[in-house]
Amino acid sequence: MGNLEQKHLVVQWVNDLLGPVLGPILARVGIHAQPGQELIPDYLVMSLLIVLAWAVLGLFLRSRLSVANPSRFQIVMEDLVSALVGLLDEWIGPRGRSFLPLVGALGAFILVGNYAGLVPGLMAPTSNMNVTAGCAITIWIYYHVQGVRHQGLFSYLKHFAVPPGVPWWLFPIMIIIEPISHAARVLSLTLRLFGNIFGEEMVIAILGMLAPFFIPLPMMVMALITGALQAFIFVLLSIIYLQGAAAVDSHDEPVGEPHTPHETQWAAAAGA
Repeated sequence: MGNLEQKHLVVQWVNDLLGPVLGPILARVGIHAQPGQELIPDYLVMSLLIVLAWAVLGLFLRSRLSVANPSRFQIVMEDLVSALVGLLDEWIGPRGRSFLPLVGALGAFILVGNYAGLVPGLMAPTSNMNVTAGCAITIWIYYHVQGVRHQGLFSYLKHFAVPPGVPWWLFPIMIIIEPISHAARVLSLTLRLFGNIFGEEMVIAILGMLAPFFIPLPMMVMALITGALQAFIFVLLSIIYLQGAAAVDSHDEPVGEPHTPHETQWAAAAGA
């Protein structure tokens, strides 16, 4: 493992720039860099760079938006946003669009994060469990907050004991199973994303050491596909969790449940 670790110049540059400023501040709260390690870890630097890149790109596109003569890139971005809005409408309904900023931001971050490891000199922050756990915990807290906001505290907690469609006499079992299943969602989102991206980076690094240049290319092409797929799965599962938490009508039946075979296949594939 140690031989596969790489020193990234951008990480070293950020630490050289910010280390002297942040070092004394962090030392006051008992945080010190371990010997041989950077004060600001590589996954955090890469995550900040991705956030900064999306922020700059967003400001750039905003200043050049055009209804009469949109650019090709604007059309592509509009199609991606429309596809995400379509998923939210399909699963949650019209009010699902209020979840677009967070779900879209997480999807964009994860997508670019998955691809960052394919760029020489960079690494995929999503290959570190700290990052994937942060994304999973973010959506986990968010859908619980939205569930309380839309249903009220008592009504939302009631669904942990008696979920829609479950007989009331199963209350003693469901009050144990439901909290465990919700807690397991964090672990599932974290490990699924981390395992796939970390495994890809390891395989590409090993192939690159054994036979550089052309041998790792097929695996890198596969990483382009799985990187987008993992981002889509994370987004789809986030929408499903939000649908279950926030989209409940007056009859305690979830709104936006999949009814068509196509939608059911999507849900089954995401949960695999």
